[in-house]
Amino acid sequence: MKLNKTKVIVFFIIIAVLAVAFWWGGNAPGLQGWNVSTDNSKELESRPGGLKGSMTAEEKISLAKELTNCSSPGVKKGDTDYSVSLGMEIDEDTGKDRYLTDPVPEGKPVPIEPQNVEITDKELTCAMSVRCDTILDNINWLDKEKVELVPEDGIIFKQDKVTFYEGESVFNVLIREMKKNKIHMEFVNTPMYNSAYVEGINNLYEFDCGELSGWMYKVNDWFPNYGCSRYQIKEGDVIEWVYTCDLGVDVGGYSALGGDL
Repeated sequence: MKLNKTKVIVFFIIIAVLAVAFWWGGNAPGLQGWNVSTDNSKELESRPGGLKGSMTAEEKISLAKELTNCSSPGVKKGDTDYSVSLGMEIDEDTGKDRYLTDPVPEGKPVPIEPQNVEITDKELTCAMSVRCDTILDNINWLDKEKVELVPEDGIIFKQDKVTFYEGESVFNVLIREMKKNKIHMEFVNTPMYNSAYVEGINNLYEFDCGELSGWMYKVNDWFPNYGCSRYQIKEGDVIEWVYTCDLGVDVGGYSALGGDL
């Protein structure tokens, strides 16, 4: 009798193990209906850069140009005279400032240098959001281990009014709000451009969805052509962090002219 009980127990243990293995091998809850392949190696090979990626910066720009014949709507070429009048020091030979920044379009704010800014205790408010909905259109380009990191609606941080202090930058606001809301964020400081560069948010990094993918930001529907820690925000600004899979083409921030991203 003992032997029979043992066999029954072993049988149910095996069934339980197989059930768990099946569940983990399938789509995670909340992702049903997304058509996520459990073996997406072919899709990964088809994305820009393939599985490992080896594209140069020039190749990336060339590929982006193939995806569109012109700049995204609203993306304008910078105005040198206007930028100089607001304090940008443009080198006549390069057409850029000391941090390799092109002139900004007329009517847009010029970059500030973080080391020269004085932040006061005056509280102001702006709006901010973080989303990655473009990944939903290219979900099979994403490594399957990261699929569960993508919200069903693509919204990581819903647009909300947030507090900042006079003199702060877009970067200051992002890092504080991500920390406050316990959302992962990783960045690196780039002395060449005198700015912080956001590599990943919510554990979704640049190149995770192809070599043309990564994080971009826009303020009041404009994609600045300089780093987020050089953009000094003002009362009422609307900041949006968006994930692009096509070097800005899919989010309206691509310029065939160059120098506007």
